[in-house]
Amino acid sequence: MHVLVATDGSMNVDRAAAFAHALAGDGKTTVGTVIRVPRHLVQELRSKYGDAPRVTADIDAEYVGAPNVDAMMEKSFPGDDSLVTQYLGDKRVEHCGPIVEAIRLLGGEATSHVVEGDDIDDDILTMAKDHDVDVLVVGSHGHNAFQGLLGSTGARIVRRSEVPVLVLR
Repeated sequence: MHVLVATDGSMNVDRAAAFAHALAGDGKTTVGTVIRVPRHLVQELRSKYGDAPRVTADIDAEYVGAPNVDAMMEKSFPGDDSLVTQYLGDKRVEHCGPIVEAIRLLGGEATSHVVEGDDIDDDILTMAKDHDVDVLVVGSHGHNAFQGLLGSTGARIVRRSEVPVLVLR
């Protein structure tokens, strides 16, 4: 059986690992998280990871057809995508890593994934479909993106899921 544990990092690690491992049996577990990364977050990323080096040109001809280069640089700079990728990787390790490690310590097979998205419940259901899971495990309460999980995101997941959903308290 293939189990997906959808987490925002607030789940009880040992409890989530125990249920996921028991459900998976000889199968595998995927631990996934959905992170909202709006473009204005790049400013926060710059403060955490530092500014990208300024782009310079030796001759004006390098900027032909690029009006007001400084204004464009304020919105975005080469490397934004790598900062987002680094940020997502950090969040994958932070949110999913402890559960993956706990499942492996129990003798199970576990991997982790992170998705950049805006619609948390839809992204979780898409992740479940993309990974061809048999059961989905979610927490009853969350923080950050999953805040008030059972009142909103969790309830929508339970109603819309094509596979059984285990809600952990």
